[in-house]
Amino acid sequence: MYYTGFADEAAKDVAGQIRATKALGWSNIESRAIDGVNIHNLPDERFAQVADELDAAGVKVNCFGSTIANWGKKITDPFDSSLEETARAIPRMQRLGTKLIRIMSFARLDDREPDDQMEQERFRRLRELTKMFLDNGIQPVHENCMNYGGMGWPFTLKMLENVPGLKLVYDTGNPISTDDKSKPKPYPKESSWEFYSHVKEHIVYIHIKDGHFDTAKNDLVCTWPGEGNGDVRRILADLLASGYDGGISIEPHMQVVFHDASIKADPQAMFDNYVEYGRRLMKLVEECRAGR
Repeated sequence: MYYTGFADEAAKDVAGQIRATKALGWSNIESRAIDGVNIHNLPDERFAQVADELDAAGVKVNCFGSTIANWGKKITDPFDSSLEETARAIPRMQRLGTKLIRIMSFARLDDREPDDQMEQERFRRLRELTKMFLDNGIQPVHENCMNYGGMGWPFTLKMLENVPGLKLVYDTGNPISTDDKSKPKPYPKESSWEFYSHVKEHIVYIHIKDGHFDTAKNDLVCTWPGEGNGDVRRILADLLASGYDGGISIEPHMQVVFHDASIKADPQAMFDNYVEYGRRLMKLVEECRAGR
């Protein structure tokens, strides 16, 4: 088992991301944005510089937090952007020795019913993307987020049945603010534990986020790990008791939110929050291991 995290929540530049990682005593980053640009979209020259900096620091990128098929991509739009991002990501991952890549299942069609989500086209596209990665020795992992698979655990299981080779990265915080479209209207929010318990056997990686749903703001308010409604302690205890030996990746969302550019934070506050979040997570994991 190893620790990692979305270090773009600690610093925008790779030097700051490396400093935060080393401050925690870690050696891995789940790389998403560098200088505000996703790692698979960086200009070639800048990517080469980043790769050299990481090598010199002895820090590995264990996973690409890609934007492939994410909530910003509609299933009604052409497939080209996802194919292009995949084609750029593969050689970059090979250069860095990265074996995992986070993908999604395209944005929900919120103007349609849950059983009218163009699922066969989603599955077709995901099969193609999954094959591209697997053929190059890379494991794609789907995150439950604002996408088809995130609408409820039955949707995730149906997706996996139709996309051989795809595995899961489970995000503990996303269910808290997500309508469970597998249940009757008015849709309740998902239960992180219920979702986890049904997809557990397919999980090879985990994102730790926690918080509570603020009905006034109609949004997730993030907290320290284990202090919200994401069942973080219960899920970690169960994972560890089951022999989980994959990565545990932090995504605090307390100072910045990747998909909300309106949220600004002081650079030092970002750094300090990320490091404190990592320390609290490690303490929580040790407590789970000790049965506390």
